[in-house]
Amino acid sequence: MSHVLAAVAWPYANGPRHIGHVSGFGVPSDVFSRYMRMAGHDVLMVSGTDEHGTPIQVQADAEGLTPRELADRYNRVIVEDLHGLGLSYDLFTRTTTRNHYAVVQELFEGMYRNGYIVPKTTMGAISPSTGRTLPDRYIEGTCPICGYGSARGDQCDNCGNQLDPIDLIDPKSKINGETPKFVETEHFFLDLPALADVLRQWLDTREGWRPNVLRFSRNLLDDLQPRAITRDLEWGVPIPLDDWRERTDKRIYVWFDAVIGYLSASIEWARRSGDPEAWRRWWSTDGAGKDAQAYYFMGKDNIVFHSVIWPALLAGYSGEGSRDGEPGQLGRLNLPTEVVSSEFLTMEGRKFSSSRRVVIYVRDFLERYDADALRYFIAVAGPESNDTDFTWAEFLRRNNDELVAGWGNLVNRSISMAAKNFGQIPAVDPNGLTEADEALLAVARAGFTTVGDLIARHRQKQAIGEAMKVVAEANKYLSDQAPWKLKDEADKPRMGTILHVALQVVSDANTLLTPFLPHSAQKVHELLGGTGVHAPMPVIEQVEDLDGGPAYPVLTGDYTQGARWESVPLAVGRPLAAPKPIFRKLDPSIVDEELARLDS
Repeated sequence: MSHVLAAVAWPYANGPRHIGHVSGFGVPSDVFSRYMRMAGHDVLMVSGTDEHGTPIQVQADAEGLTPRELADRYNRVIVEDLHGLGLSYDLFTRTTTRNHYAVVQELFEGMYRNGYIVPKTTMGAISPSTGRTLPDRYIEGTCPICGYGSARGDQCDNCGNQLDPIDLIDPKSKINGETPKFVETEHFFLDLPALADVLRQWLDTREGWRPNVLRFSRNLLDDLQPRAITRDLEWGVPIPLDDWRERTDKRIYVWFDAVIGYLSASIEWARRSGDPEAWRRWWSTDGAGKDAQAYYFMGKDNIVFHSVIWPALLAGYSGEGSRDGEPGQLGRLNLPTEVVSSEFLTMEGRKFSSSRRVVIYVRDFLERYDADALRYFIAVAGPESNDTDFTWAEFLRRNNDELVAGWGNLVNRSISMAAKNFGQIPAVDPNGLTEADEALLAVARAGFTTVGDLIARHRQKQAIGEAMKVVAEANKYLSDQAPWKLKDEADKPRMGTILHVALQVVSDANTLLTPFLPHSAQKVHELLGGTGVHAPMPVIEQVEDLDGGPAYPVLTGDYTQGARWESVPLAVGRPLAAPKPIFRKLDPSIVDEELARLDS
């Protein structure tokens, strides 16, 4: 058993999340975490809502709320949506807890002492009409490097280079279209060049990463520049230095604060578990956590923060850059084992856009369709390594032709025939199994190695494809063996054998599909006469802030129960009842209905 950290990107709390978001950070991380737990590893899956920065302030102003009120609203919406999807977080928290503030400030102070955070006077963008700071991401213009016309002030999404808004050609505010004014201001900067060598050495040791992630990350090291980690803001974590703590016009930049959430959430989880030091088993380079593995899940627009900036913060705090230094009170911290980045999901050939109504929010989706239907689509057709288009026609096809007619049909007809003819799990004929019986059982057993290895290597499309091949083989076996034709009493032992083999493979296939389809997996387990928890689910708990702040909801759960990653022989004689369908067949009319909603 090893300790495995599943660090999941933090959704921003300025609105509900859509299905494109959860296809990048949500479902892939849950599939991985569920598998690793089933395989016997000690998994810690953490995240929360990202709640600081100017975008929250801007949205709050627009809605007549305080930033905290806005964050409270969307934190709850996001928690409920992720709960509806069955995402098995050990702790899904938020960045406005006092615990998070303390951990962010500790890392800031430790890096400052080690010389990796330095003061610098720079030019900052403000809105001429309001006098407020314009965050880099709210400034858009032409990239001075590649000429892309919609580059952001912090990064060009076309060429991937870090930018400064003052370098943009013809910069404009995305809030009101005005040309920003640049004024002199003092801020603290992360000295990335001083950490470039340790980052390069670390990246050179990475194996098995998705090639686009590793290539992109190495290219970023060629031109690292110091990066501002404070901003002229009113909403965020205070700067923990003398003469700065009480200032209301300067805050730690939201990108610095958010990535530290992986660590602060782990510490909060440990404090709530009753063992405040338990987080070290996943984080400490020395001692209990030295062999831990850490996997970070996000969309490709967040690669730079997880493959360069976050490792730089960890290394700088641990005193491992060119200026050396000493670790802070949290000790030396583990760098990521792998950055697992997904590409983008589009919708009906268009980029997701809430403002243009090219969107379907998770909540709206779950009101009309099953969670596992969406999870299946993301796993089998999502943006794992290429941008992928979600279309309603393809969603309908996948649901009806694969989930309902493939997997659902196998479950239904196997259990129906066994329940009708035997009322229980039938016994195997004493004369033994045929070559066809043995072959199908061997295919199912082999799936545990094949599918498990693919999930562990973040090849989830291939993994679910292999699991569905087992389903297809079982459906073919039933058609070939035709147990419904064995009507004579003398044929009943053979019928029982065929159905026992089919039910065993249903059970095995259900285990193989459990990380992908946990809601239906629990139903199949119960249809097979099983009791207890097969696929544990998260719960929403209202908790008190550990350090005296306001209460808030968290997503958590007990995942110590449930199926193991192995074939478990079915108990002969276990009662069976006529099954209910586990998936809903969708009417083709939903395609026109959903397209009409999209264009309304």
